[in-house]
Amino acid sequence: MITKYFKVAGFVFGISVPEEDLTGMTNLKPFECRGGEDGLIFHLGVDKGLEGFPAKLIYRTDDGPGFPEIALFESEGGWIVRVKPLPNLPEASVMWMKQDFSEVRLQFLDEREKSFALNNALMLIFAFSTARRGALEMHSSVVMNAGKGYMFLGKSGTGKSTHSRLWMKHIPGTELLNDDNPILRLMPDGTVRVFGSPWSGKTPCYKAKDVPAGAVVSLKQAPFNRIERLSLIQAYATLMSSSSAFRPFKDLADGWHGTIEGIVEKIPCYQLECLPDREAAELCHSTVNG
Repeated sequence: MITKYFKVAGFVFGISVPEEDLTGMTNLKPFECRGGEDGLIFHLGVDKGLEGFPAKLIYRTDDGPGFPEIALFESEGGWIVRVKPLPNLPEASVMWMKQDFSEVRLQFLDEREKSFALNNALMLIFAFSTARRGALEMHSSVVMNAGKGYMFLGKSGTGKSTHSRLWMKHIPGTELLNDDNPILRLMPDGTVRVFGSPWSGKTPCYKAKDVPAGAVVSLKQAPFNRIERLSLIQAYATLMSSSSAFRPFKDLADGWHGTIEGIVEKIPCYQLECLPDREAAELCHSTVNG
């Protein structure tokens, strides 16, 4: 068993697992840090026998055939989460979480899915643990340019990654920060920053970097290129639909809502109706920097 510490978006957490279970987790390496038990937002360890815990189902995701299925249960002294990589596949893991999410126990149910199970567990517990600390896990692609971060939101297949690549190709000085799950954080001093994370979807982009958030852009496919700034209400709805949030946890939902409210008052949000072309990237860049 080995214990390591990682720092993501300014938050430190610990993992205690057999050393071989971390061998393939190269996505975590850039975030490794020195740490101790003081100041951890959570600590995750492996366990057995979690399948028999009495639990009452309170929520099950239904995102479609191409997405993981997550079932959340209420259990004595905490919560149980059971995860399938896809709805038609066997369960990969079962996880117990203390009521305040500070302690986590993970049991692997499928030896072939250990990396998936550990990454999924970390993403979930990170979102839960930081919900009242001003952080949002975003379903977004984000680039850095001229010292700021620009986030591209939209439904799967909208073209978030494509738009990032267009910026990197046509807007000098652009660098990809994360392609699927960056962390957007309302900092204690009231500023908004966007952070890379160990989770980046199909694109292996794991950077322990952060920059001030420049703008959020919601993408919509269209046969033309047009951009407009969103109202505060529209911006709020846009961020809410693209952030990782479990509504059954009322106090956590209140935290997410408060964070989104604070963020949309600080940074501009736009909707870009666009083609996947150079002109769309240039229009977006010139507008958000205007």
